[in-house]
Amino acid sequence: MNIKQEVEKLKKEIRRHDHLYYVLDKPSISDREYDLLMRKLEVIEKDNPDLITPDSPTQRVGGRPLEKFAEVTHKIPLLSLDNALNVDELWEFDERMRKALQETGDIEYVCELKIDGLAVSLIYEKGLFVKGSTRGDGMHGEDITENLRTIKAIPLRLDENVSIEVRGEVYLPLKEFYKLNEEREKDGEPLFANPRNAAAGSLRQLDPGITATRPLSMFCYGAVLGKSQILNPKSQKDIIEILKDLGFKMNPNVRVCRGLKAVTDFCEEFEEKRDKLDYEIDGIVVKVNDLAAQKKLGATMKSPRWAIAYKFPPQQKETVIESISVQVGRTGTLTPVAHLKPVRLGGVIVKNSTLHNEDEITRKDIRIGDHVIVQRAGDVIPQVVKVLREKRDESAKTFHMPKHCPVCRGDVYREEGEAAIRCINSSCPAKLKESVRHFASRQAMDIEGIGEALADELVESGLVKDLSGIYYLDKSGILKLERKADKSADNILAAIEASKTRGLDRVMFALGIPNVGRRAAELLAESFGDIDAIIKASDDSLTAIEGIGPKIAASVTAYFKDKPNRHLIERLRKAGVTLQSTVDRRPSTGRLAGKTFVFTGALTEMSREEAEQLVRSLGGKAASSVSKSTDYVVAGAEPGSKYDKAEKLGVKILSEQRFISLLGS
Repeated sequence: MNIKQEVEKLKKEIRRHDHLYYVLDKPSISDREYDLLMRKLEVIEKDNPDLITPDSPTQRVGGRPLEKFAEVTHKIPLLSLDNALNVDELWEFDERMRKALQETGDIEYVCELKIDGLAVSLIYEKGLFVKGSTRGDGMHGEDITENLRTIKAIPLRLDENVSIEVRGEVYLPLKEFYKLNEEREKDGEPLFANPRNAAAGSLRQLDPGITATRPLSMFCYGAVLGKSQILNPKSQKDIIEILKDLGFKMNPNVRVCRGLKAVTDFCEEFEEKRDKLDYEIDGIVVKVNDLAAQKKLGATMKSPRWAIAYKFPPQQKETVIESISVQVGRTGTLTPVAHLKPVRLGGVIVKNSTLHNEDEITRKDIRIGDHVIVQRAGDVIPQVVKVLREKRDESAKTFHMPKHCPVCRGDVYREEGEAAIRCINSSCPAKLKESVRHFASRQAMDIEGIGEALADELVESGLVKDLSGIYYLDKSGILKLERKADKSADNILAAIEASKTRGLDRVMFALGIPNVGRRAAELLAESFGDIDAIIKASDDSLTAIEGIGPKIAASVTAYFKDKPNRHLIERLRKAGVTLQSTVDRRPSTGRLAGKTFVFTGALTEMSREEAEQLVRSLGGKAASSVSKSTDYVVAGAEPGSKYDKAEKLGVKILSEQRFISLLGS
């Protein structure tokens, strides 16, 4: 046996033991024997560096620290799931599935535990792990390949020579979470609030060496197979078995359930068992098992129609309200926050709870010093659900919302019919600080160096009086700030300069227009091309864009009607910020150029997503709501309210067959 063959044999043997230990939880050798195998491979590779390959077990912590994570665009979005908050909503989901699939009998579902971790994507090319990323906003994530390589439950090389994208949930086992927090407490470091927070923080370390010290693991739950000739699943359960055979760690608590009664039985079973697991779950994921049915059902922009997450009821604990403060948000809303005697709730140390608004405090008769019941479900902010009045004593104090903004001392205003009290001072530092943080954040203008602390300093010092002020900073001003040297000032100015060319979609998101998230900002930039066209756009032309509903449209038009906001745009333009789209516009030529389509009801020849894509490929637009500017409404089986609105507005209604005829060949 030559040296190359020996290396390959060692790598294969170590991979086998990694799979037995980290995936199957069935180690067959002692830790010492495993360490000796690794030591032998390390020695050979050190003497023969040309034999080191990316899939070698020795390369799990081979990456150098990064300056920042690169952005990844998911070719197929990592969609989130719609939630069912009770059993009745599960039955409604089942009814929708049977109606859409025209199924009179029971549907076969696959039930899986909803792991409370961090969703990631793993890409393999010809069996080799080449890229891993976070879910992010579903469309864009962060490249965390080097950090994922440190997780031994993730194979670096598959036994089969296949190209595949695998999706799963990275988590921190509970026993490891408690151990990690004990160590951090001894070292005087801040504790992680919960296992999910610890897992996310570990994966977002710029130094993979730090991630490698965290005992993370991963359960896989799905895959994008492409046109693989080797893998040909017919069902969700087939995908699970394929991934298991390829060497991925799969959660053992998966069950195929015929009909909703079997599904609800599974949900009830694991609601009782959840506290006995060594990882956190917050519900059950229910998926239609048949892949052909999944394709027919399709997806909305945010969620697949063929799956739903049944969320377990919130967990509750008793604690005491020690004080109440008021926070001022980016839109000026004053939010009362209860500061609680710390209590562990659902794996989280709860110290604060939102009290929402003045009406909520009055309705629940919440006072400082009260014993209360707080609840938390998943990532929902902890809430006070009940005051234990029988435990109230004379020391309990009534809380009153302030008459002036607690930050700027400016006037506050409550609009008739609204619960929110807002600071009306457009120059309020609290509003501006939050806006600057958002504007400079990674998904917005991505200005490295302007984080929470610097945003506060820039506003408090008066260097930034509105968002455009960021682009009028100079070195002398930055150097006056605390702990800012020449190099850091140069780096900040370079990052600001680089951000000018991010493009219109980033600017639209960075402005912080209510209801305009990252995807909506992209759609607006892609459809209109420059900010002047968006400023002039009517509600009807905005809602004609697929994914832009009336609420978003109203927010956009209201924002640009405001004179100070238009002045801000001009200051950004003068500073050299790109206010045009940097992405390709949708096709303006083709058989359907200039025509807007809206789909309603279930289609039989294709999914709604396929139909919308056909419209776009032929130069048309596929909108989500009906307006006067809609040219056609295509009605499938059991159309909804869009059909009625089309009739009312006189919009032409097409059957699916007439739509297909319109498309031509």
